[in-house]
Amino acid sequence: MIDTPVFAITGWKNSGKTQLVTRLVSEFTSRGFKVSTVKHAHHNFDIDKPGADSYRHRLAGANEVALVSGRRWALMHELRGEEEPPLEAILGRLAPCDLILIEGYKRENHPKIETRREETSDRGSLAASDPNILAVAADHSLPEETLPVFDLNDVAAMADFIQAHLDLKGPGS
Repeated sequence: MIDTPVFAITGWKNSGKTQLVTRLVSEFTSRGFKVSTVKHAHHNFDIDKPGADSYRHRLAGANEVALVSGRRWALMHELRGEEEPPLEAILGRLAPCDLILIEGYKRENHPKIETRREETSDRGSLAASDPNILAVAADHSLPEETLPVFDLNDVAAMADFIQAHLDLKGPGS
């Protein structure tokens, strides 16, 4: 179990999750917080390109490949038939920070804001079956919703909500 506060943005595909997460990262970093993110991706995603040395290392059978430069480093881990690791295992590999924002992971038990866009409203509410969804961010009116509803563009208000819910103290507090 990690001690770092975790909050997630969840929703159906094309509901605005990535845009909201990136805007929340900007908002929290402007407030002086050190933020990390975890994004749950589709099964066949790849961040490595054929022909790159690291790609050739993986193709040769390396289980993990670390890419390191003077600007950044990345660690790729090939599952090679293993089960997808649980979120807790991934969180435990992150460097210390003030807040971890998660995109996706609909079925995990951490606090969440659900994103909804008018064009994806036919897919229904995730909040109806997930008590961990504490609020909704939408680009349209939701008069029947019983949870707090934020305008999808009101990032500062959602950051305030997350900060209050997690009892995050600003740097220097």
